[in-house]
Amino acid sequence: MMTKEIDAHHLEKLTVKELREIAMRYPHEKAISEMKKEELIAFIKEVMGVKEEGEGVRKKLKAKVKMGKAEIKARIRELKAKRLEAKKGKDKKSLYILRRRISRLKKLSRRLAAA
Repeated sequence: MMTKEIDAHHLEKLTVKELREIAMRYPHEKAISEMKKEELIAFIKEVMGVKEEGEGVRKKLKAKVKMGKAEIKARIRELKAKRLEAKKGKDKKSLYILRRRISRLKKLSRRLAAA
């Protein structure tokens, strides 16, 4: 029924009955019939040597750049110019994106002014 190559994502989609069938193929100390789905998946992963998704290499997050009020307002002006060009070109997708960015920056500048 199943090949040797079973990934973690595929195991999550199987039913408990199918997981028990797979687990019965391997030697075990604990009764497989008593295991819950999460325990079965963990047991099969351990026996087959399937790696968890979270074990891969993680990307480093970039530090947030703190901008002053003047820098934010300058960025808003740049984005407004781009928005005007997008309006002329009738590019609705970039128009939407620019409008949301401008809105976020305005909110940020208001928060900075209040602080």
